[in-house]
Amino acid sequence: MNILVAGGAGFIGSHLIDSLLAEGHSVVCADKLIMGKQNIEYLKNNPKFKFYEMDLADQDKVDQVFNENPIDVVYHLAANSDIQKGGNEPSIDFNDTLLTTRALLEGMRKADVEKLFFASTSAVYGEMLDVDLAETTGGLMPVSYYGGAKLASEALISSYVSMCDMSVVIFRFPNVIGPRLTHGAVFDFIRKLRKNPAELEILGNGTQCKPYIYVLDLVEAIMNLTRKFEPGEMIYNISVNSPGTTVTHIAEIVVEELGLKDVKFNYTGGDRGWKGDVPRFRYDISKVLATGWVPKHTSDEAVRQTVKDAVAAGM
Repeated sequence: MNILVAGGAGFIGSHLIDSLLAEGHSVVCADKLIMGKQNIEYLKNNPKFKFYEMDLADQDKVDQVFNENPIDVVYHLAANSDIQKGGNEPSIDFNDTLLTTRALLEGMRKADVEKLFFASTSAVYGEMLDVDLAETTGGLMPVSYYGGAKLASEALISSYVSMCDMSVVIFRFPNVIGPRLTHGAVFDFIRKLRKNPAELEILGNGTQCKPYIYVLDLVEAIMNLTRKFEPGEMIYNISVNSPGTTVTHIAEIVVEELGLKDVKFNYTGGDRGWKGDVPRFRYDISKVLATGWVPKHTSDEAVRQTVKDAVAAGM
């Protein structure tokens, strides 16, 4: 098939492209390269790979991609993925998440493309600390601009599913980690300890606890559940089949894997790292487990393997 991966030069998108190409698909990647092009640079001579550097919120440019390529399926991973960064500037999430969704949906409508995968987030649920969050959980009230833009995107997608007879798969996933990671607690802790191996600043009180999923497990789930698109809209919570990992335990794993000892942890205080951060949540993933997909890594294992990946990459 001919596949458009929006945001394909990013952390998750580039791993997805690797899997799509490995299965013999032709891939068009569109990305404005906020994080650079190092993740896809090695693909530039691949005859089944084509790249557009562009702002996916620009409708004319999106339309051009559809006009120049016979697209069968769209994988939409274009978004601001750094919640903390977006919290300081709301326009980032509005432009990079919501407006990209609108432009892609319009491009699909005009080109009669009916199949879409959308990367959503656990942030759409907002702050429901002691609830087992299922796909049917109501009362969604995001507490970050990022979560708000993702939930608004889901609502817009739902209207296009109805009006244009689209077939859509939506994944709501939490923290994703692994090779090519560019931000987040694991990345920050490694970077900080490389600068000062004697002490480590930890945002919040360290008890924040979230599930972390390894990026290759996530990509496997995406591939498995988009081999066939059913009419309408399917939403899945995607996470690990294990408890989450506290921020303090992430720090302990990083310290251990870097071979450090007697590192002093300095907590900034409070129950969360920043405004808009959800300190803990519990996910119900029974729906996706019923499809036969099972993550290969627990949350702790995903953290440890990510540190090993970073060390092996010279970080």
